[in-house]
Amino acid sequence: MREDGGVRVLNRGYSEKKQEWKTAEGKAFFVKKADEGYLKVSFFGPFYGSYVIFELDSKDYQYSVVRGPNKSYLWILARKSEIEPELKQELLSRAAALGFDTTELIFVEHAHLAR
Repeated sequence: MREDGGVRVLNRGYSEKKQEWKTAEGKAFFVKKADEGYLKVSFFGPFYGSYVIFELDSKDYQYSVVRGPNKSYLWILARKSEIEPELKQELLSRAAALGFDTTELIFVEHAHLAR
């Protein structure tokens, strides 16, 4: 949590092309209530994007499914680099049932990446 009531956001990704890790730090603020997974997120300047958590492992917080302002943006986020195939299929089925084109998702292979 940030002192201003927001949430510190840290995204980390690996560029296969550059063979390096890249980190981006941003900030998020709850749009409505602090116990509702609807935030606005910014990684640069005064520009914010929607971040709506619509599926969450509320028991162990191991994964979430997040959308942007419309059905063009969808992320499956997990604490581990791989999720069980059955869980992956279940999350994809739920997202597809809500109208997301899950065929456009890109799944990153993490096994070969140095941590």
